[in-house]
Amino acid sequence: MPMKPNKFLWASLLGGCRIHGNLELAERAAEALFEIEPENPATYVTMANKYATAGRWDEVAKIRKSMDDRGVVKKPGLSWIDIKRELNVFLVGDTSHPKSKEIHEFLGKLSKRTREEGYVPDTNFVLHDVEEEQKEQNLSYHSEKLAVAFGIIASPPGTPIKVFKNLRTCVDCHNAIKYISKIVNRKITVRDSNRLHCFEDGNCSCRDYW
Repeated sequence: MPMKPNKFLWASLLGGCRIHGNLELAERAAEALFEIEPENPATYVTMANKYATAGRWDEVAKIRKSMDDRGVVKKPGLSWIDIKRELNVFLVGDTSHPKSKEIHEFLGKLSKRTREEGYVPDTNFVLHDVEEEQKEQNLSYHSEKLAVAFGIIASPPGTPIKVFKNLRTCVDCHNAIKYISKIVNRKITVRDSNRLHCFEDGNCSCRDYW
């Protein structure tokens, strides 16, 4: 390589490894990033996800311990949507919203519809060594899904939905929202920390690379 790789190149490489499943190369990229910016939680979370996918829970525990030892704290995932000039903010599993009951019930119905259309929950990145059913439950109420569901029930049919998230959207939510966009016949835009995703008729503008 004619130039010394910087944090952006290493982060791009790590992101590519996440998509293509190259754990050995991911470890090399992560080691470089730990040296360059040991305070960045994104590298730790990405590697924890990689190890969880491989079922290497001992390595997941080591990553968590390393974060604790270095005082690295992962930011909580937040998603928000503006409906009638009112900002609605959601955390994972959030039940504080006034429409929480309706949102969760609607998500339950959507979950059934998406499965009928072929959606399969991607539990590879759930960072808990628990049963598969519990993993799927953990995925069901991620903040972006809650925000999307609220946007659908709080706006007229056909209205575009625009959601923002402070972190990168997870693989499972990305897949689920593709199905949701087709089922409800809506254009759903999710702006996460990495890029803009435009979901429409079961597809995303990123072509599943982000």
